[in-house]
Amino acid sequence: MEKLLRKYAELVIKVGVNLKQGEELVINSPITASNFARIIAEEAYKVGAKRVTVFWSDEQLSKINFTYEDVETLTDIPKWLVESRNYVIDKKAAYISIVSDDPEIFMDVDPDKLSATSRATRKAMKRFGDAAMTNEIKWNVIAYPHLAWAKMISPDLSDDQAMAHLWSLIIKAMRLDVEDSVGAWKAHQDRLKSVCKTLNNLNIKTLRYKNSIGTNFSIDLPKDYYFTGSSELSKDGVEFTANMPTEEVFTAPHRLSANGKVVASMPLFYNGNRIEDFWFIFKDGKVIDFDAKIGKDILTNLLDTDNGSKYLGEVALVEYDSPIQKLNTLFYDTLFDENASCHFALGKAYPCIKNSENLSLDELLKAGINESLEHVDFMIGTHDLNIVAIDYDGKETQIFEDGNFVI
Repeated sequence: MEKLLRKYAELVIKVGVNLKQGEELVINSPITASNFARIIAEEAYKVGAKRVTVFWSDEQLSKINFTYEDVETLTDIPKWLVESRNYVIDKKAAYISIVSDDPEIFMDVDPDKLSATSRATRKAMKRFGDAAMTNEIKWNVIAYPHLAWAKMISPDLSDDQAMAHLWSLIIKAMRLDVEDSVGAWKAHQDRLKSVCKTLNNLNIKTLRYKNSIGTNFSIDLPKDYYFTGSSELSKDGVEFTANMPTEEVFTAPHRLSANGKVVASMPLFYNGNRIEDFWFIFKDGKVIDFDAKIGKDILTNLLDTDNGSKYLGEVALVEYDSPIQKLNTLFYDTLFDENASCHFALGKAYPCIKNSENLSLDELLKAGINESLEHVDFMIGTHDLNIVAIDYDGKETQIFEDGNFVI
């Protein structure tokens, strides 16, 4: 296990945040992953980190706070907490966030408290959120096994067996099962970059989606769009990988262009609650109707976050035969599940248009880039999903057939 964790940490430092000599690193870690956080810190120092700081979190304590504090207290976000995240930006530090949660930890917490706190936190942390979305900082999200998470995936196994099984899945998804994991990731990134290049050369105006579970939908891309994926460039021109694992290529849609019905193909876990069997109907970009068999109240609170949360901020393409889909596992965690399925995101967009760094917020909105405090992915990919790209001359190109790329 020690050898595995060091290999994992090295991958995160070299491929995830691509840490350079003299840079600071900040790690956001749950206490359940404390040993892994320490190993990442040590690997960071080995490549020349100037300082490593860890922000610790405890989901059980968070649940106690949600239970006993009133909404006014929960939404009064301490200034010191905001400044701790702004420190990352000011120091141009790299930022790693370790996910190790019970997916249903807040299932019996008042959803109004959860949504109000989420809105207040995102508003208070807007500078930090914007810095991540615009690649002002190098950032990375990774996973570490949690017993409750493992038992959700493998309820019939013993605790030890369930944890071992979850580890085996993470090892495969992260390409830690090969001798040269860093090299394997580089090859994977090159393949996704090639897909992006093909999509960018199609001069796409509209994407049209259809499958057998009810999705019948179209959405436009803004002019000067670009698809990206696998890795990104910081504003300083340094390559990094924000999400690991990742199998997607993505871009920003035009916020006012979505029309039709989209049916989710997988459950969504949001604020520690499950949303399942849900769908949206869009008109001129906006959600005008929706339903869910489980978690409709949670979905309602999400959509009511602000005006932008009713519009789409991301279009992501993932082959149905992706390595994570082939694991044949519902992970109950968006970090993994979004990389097994094509998906959209409600809310804030990554500004994937040329010259976006020189545009104001108003100019980005005018160009069609959505703004919101939220960014929540939901999965729509199926084995029979078909996607057609239509260019500005009306030429149609089939880019997905039966769930996979055909370009």
